[in-house]
Amino acid sequence: MCGICGFTKAEDRAEDREALRAMCDVMAHRGPDGEGRYISDGIALGHRRLSLIDLEGGAQPMVRADGGADRWSIVFNGEIYNYRELRAELEALGYGFATDSDTEVLLVGYVAWGEQVLQRLRGMFAFAVYDAETRELFCARDFFGIKPFYYTVQGGQFIFASEIKCILEHPAYERALNEDALAQYLCFQFSALCETFFEGVYKLPQGHFMRVKADGTIERERYWKPEYRIDGERSEQETVSLIEQAMAESVRYHNVADVEVGSFLSSGIDSSYLAALLTKENPEIKTFTVGFSEYAGERDEISWARELAGLLHVENDAHHITEEEYWASIPLVQWHMDEPSADPSAVALFFVDKLAARRVKAVLSGEGADEFFGGYRIYQAPLANEHVSMLPKGLLRAGSKVLRAAHKRGANYLERASEQVEDWYYTNANGVAFTPEERERVLARAVRERLAQGRHPGGARRAIGLDGQGEGAGEGTGMFAPQQLTAPVYGEVAELDEPTRMQYVDLWFWLVGDILLKTDKMAMAHSLESRVPFLDREVFDLAASIPTVQKVTDDQTKVTLREAAERTIPRDWAQKEKLGFPVPVVNWLREPRYYEQVKRVFTSPEAMQFFEVPELLRLLDEHRDGADNSRRIWIVYSFLVWYRIYFVDRARPDSGLLERAGAN
Repeated sequence: MCGICGFTKAEDRAEDREALRAMCDVMAHRGPDGEGRYISDGIALGHRRLSLIDLEGGAQPMVRADGGADRWSIVFNGEIYNYRELRAELEALGYGFATDSDTEVLLVGYVAWGEQVLQRLRGMFAFAVYDAETRELFCARDFFGIKPFYYTVQGGQFIFASEIKCILEHPAYERALNEDALAQYLCFQFSALCETFFEGVYKLPQGHFMRVKADGTIERERYWKPEYRIDGERSEQETVSLIEQAMAESVRYHNVADVEVGSFLSSGIDSSYLAALLTKENPEIKTFTVGFSEYAGERDEISWARELAGLLHVENDAHHITEEEYWASIPLVQWHMDEPSADPSAVALFFVDKLAARRVKAVLSGEGADEFFGGYRIYQAPLANEHVSMLPKGLLRAGSKVLRAAHKRGANYLERASEQVEDWYYTNANGVAFTPEERERVLARAVRERLAQGRHPGGARRAIGLDGQGEGAGEGTGMFAPQQLTAPVYGEVAELDEPTRMQYVDLWFWLVGDILLKTDKMAMAHSLESRVPFLDREVFDLAASIPTVQKVTDDQTKVTLREAAERTIPRDWAQKEKLGFPVPVVNWLREPRYYEQVKRVFTSPEAMQFFEVPELLRLLDEHRDGADNSRRIWIVYSFLVWYRIYFVDRARPDSGLLERAGAN
């Protein structure tokens, strides 16, 4: 786990050396164990290292010679868990190695197999390889988007990095806000486009690679697409056994390191199962938990985790996050996220990562289980809709309007039952973020007018990176409805059942845009590597073969995964309902102290620049009086905090605020 950066058309001159140094310095948190910089033959490469494999060797940028002269150079962020098997293959082909690192295996693999090396990898990665002979830069991002990769083109110069803040340090880039991203963020609660909140800065989509040619042209290609091959003949118990085998193998691979690997431990199935599997590899693991005791009810995360840790005979470090700590950390969290994130659990991750980083350098985390094995309750909605599917669609829509007008429950159910899933589901933000109509009301008139003008030509496929193009892949979104962005993704799996189509859309949007982004950024904020065993290609291939009835039913989610986990952990944990991080933001926003804090931000000059302030205050007051507008409030509040950091103050927030709040 590291940080990478670089740019083309570089020369060994003071201004390029200073730009590369500044890019490396601003992401020092990603790699405190070492720094490397390399400028040669038109390329500048920078690296910050968090060493987990080959602690003495493996320094980057790594360079390999050809015919006595340096030819290939690489910077790599991530882990290749099957690097030992790949190294044996390459040695059999006659290649030699100078280190014991997975970085060198990746570089030699590219030399030997070119882009086909990607199909052989088992791990998480974002990397760039420069070929001095062809003057071509090859960049790639892993299958699910676990590791980030940002880039921009300025005056023909290609600039890339693990974090956007690195690109901002390069003198060729002049920061400007991308209001297209803001429009979609209000509906998704995260940055949903290939173009980021920074004008002209893009994300390389998951499962893609790019070639930056000597003449500056960019070719981007999708090298991997998730495919579903449902096995309807396999029994449920056979599926359970295969999950048990696949997860044990994945955890074994994700334990490959020259340092100790720990595990997060919450009250739910995902982290509990991983921690229990890891104890089979190392009975003396350390586990880490955070919770919010004051709003937790009868049992909070920590009490569940401590009980299971006792049953597993492993250590558990825990911390109750106070209100003061939580609110004081928000600016620093938004700075680390690079783009605004309105997921309240990102802050909880910030604290559990901080807790773990004191004792280990890598942890296992449960991201991906819900998207692979059907863990979200929203996936049950199409099953429930079947009960009224025989009724006329017009009658269902009319019933929905009547219930909504009377403020009765069931309006959403009838409305969804009258539509195809493509018409209403665009990620877990459904029902909590702004609808397109609400977005129209909350955005300032000047912003709406600029968006309506359509700054760029283009369409939804370009906005999410499905057209194979490079620069420009995020343009032309304006005020598109969220469903217009998800429609091309739905189109790729039109033949599958509705819950599976929802899972596929979540792979493209929710998982990579919200879940994995906060996983990477919050862990790296504390120089910690977060490993995600569910997000393994072999695990996905198995999950993609499971019939929906073995994943989601009217009564339960993650059906076969829970049964597999029950063979390793007690039933109370394996069958426990999913909670996520139950952050008590709903309650806090009704307290005078935090109501006033948010109100000050909602009436700031930045708020007036982008939003209709009376509409913001209406949301805030309604929430104080009993309605639940918490997620919409949090979406706007998070953006305004982020905007002030990156466009007004243009500086890292004062971490002393957090220290004074009592964080330890």
